[in-house]
Amino acid sequence: MAKDTFAVPELTPYTEIPKIQPGVMAHSAPFKAKEEFQTPLGYPGELVEDWQQKAIAKMGELLGKYRSLRVYLDACVKCGACTDKCHYFLGTSDPKNMPVGRQDLMRKVYRRYFTLAGKLFPKLVGAVDLTEEVLNDWYSYYHQCSQCRRCSVFCPYGIDTAEISMAAREIMDSIGVGQKYCNEIIGKVYKVGNNLGLPGPALRDTLQGLEEDVYDATGVRVRYPIDEEGAEILLVTPSADFFAEPHIDGLIGYGKVFHEAGVSWTLSSYASEAANFGMFIGSYENMRRIALRIREAALQLKVKRIIFGECGHAWRVAYSFLNTLAGPWDFLDPRYPVPQHICEFTYDLIQQGKLTFDKSENDDKVITFHDSCNVARASRMGNVPGGQFEIPRAIIRATCNHFYDMDEDTIRDRTFCCGGGGGLLTDDLMELRVKGAKPRMDALNNVMQEKGVTHMAAICAICKTQFSKVLPYYGMEMDQVLSLHQLVSNAIVLTRRTADDDEAQDGLDDED
Repeated sequence: MAKDTFAVPELTPYTEIPKIQPGVMAHSAPFKAKEEFQTPLGYPGELVEDWQQKAIAKMGELLGKYRSLRVYLDACVKCGACTDKCHYFLGTSDPKNMPVGRQDLMRKVYRRYFTLAGKLFPKLVGAVDLTEEVLNDWYSYYHQCSQCRRCSVFCPYGIDTAEISMAAREIMDSIGVGQKYCNEIIGKVYKVGNNLGLPGPALRDTLQGLEEDVYDATGVRVRYPIDEEGAEILLVTPSADFFAEPHIDGLIGYGKVFHEAGVSWTLSSYASEAANFGMFIGSYENMRRIALRIREAALQLKVKRIIFGECGHAWRVAYSFLNTLAGPWDFLDPRYPVPQHICEFTYDLIQQGKLTFDKSENDDKVITFHDSCNVARASRMGNVPGGQFEIPRAIIRATCNHFYDMDEDTIRDRTFCCGGGGGLLTDDLMELRVKGAKPRMDALNNVMQEKGVTHMAAICAICKTQFSKVLPYYGMEMDQVLSLHQLVSNAIVLTRRTADDDEAQDGLDDED
């Protein structure tokens, strides 16, 4: 949707609860996947004829497979604790974007077909038949949930709307109603190895260019290897790190950290993608297929450890599911966790005093930090509770002189979503993305006004891409969002020189 076809919300000192506007976002829905994107994932290419019966059967299958889903659908008492917690409701004012309202789209159908009261007295318990109108609501509003899980933090029963959204999307896919953006991306991973469809030669050219750029800037030969058998570390990172700003600056930082640590590492052209969109569509089978590529790459390259780059949902899948989806990992070095986050790796080196930083290199910036949802509420880092909050901030403080947090109610486990997560980072949902970003934009604007913050660091590829796109809608600059390891890259002092560096320096001395 074009920028001038919807009103951008005005920034406010505090994000206020809006007046309810029923149906105001009913028009918002992503493009549907055609057969060419459905079939590789094992789904029908279009809406099947007996879709109601198959959808109900699929719901029954998921209810039997995942006990949590039935608990979530049964437990809600409509207490209201979640109603104002969703960034999409706060940004759009549509009551079906209240977590309870979005849950009820499935809950009403569940009651109709899977509870005795719903079968006998549907109107009495708010049960409804699964009609085409209901299916359309599902497709629209279950693609207005970024699966950020903020609502679950405030729910006294721990109901997780993300699980319900995932189930709804899997049901829709199973009857031929899939989302083009997510399903096309998953197909690219199966065909090429990454979300963007970047072939191996393109990756090698990019990495060679990075080596040249870093050498020109520092005089030190930092390697960015790919498909090197026998390396100690396999780095699995989001494919945005290979080409887009500010992501690629983070990749440069990873390489410098590995260089200073003196460890061998490699990327894989076969598994050149950390992101796992199987989670967004609720398909554990597709999650597993994507995760297995990482296992196969680790075996082929004979690595000892696996480290994930800056990507929020990639880390959620890795931290929460990788061992069960693609394990066992008994062929890796047992001294290290499986998997490990790049922030954990960098932080450990800082704690050991193995990295030297010149913090003044970042003095042109006043930094704040955006806690990405899937890191903040669905994972951990390090060996202490809350490490996912403290480790990134410790890295920022080690590399920057000027850092301020946003308001406490908008960070850590209460963080607001960027507005583009959960498989919604597509231009056909631009209105939703812009409006959903408002709570984060309010908090960012406040700390800019109060503390002079100029830039916001993040450790999620989707967050960085989303902010680059929506910041200008709110009168800010797209380059105000940074990769955390971009700050590391700026400040790190490269003390470890190779024989190639010394040889090149000798040549320069001889010329003098």
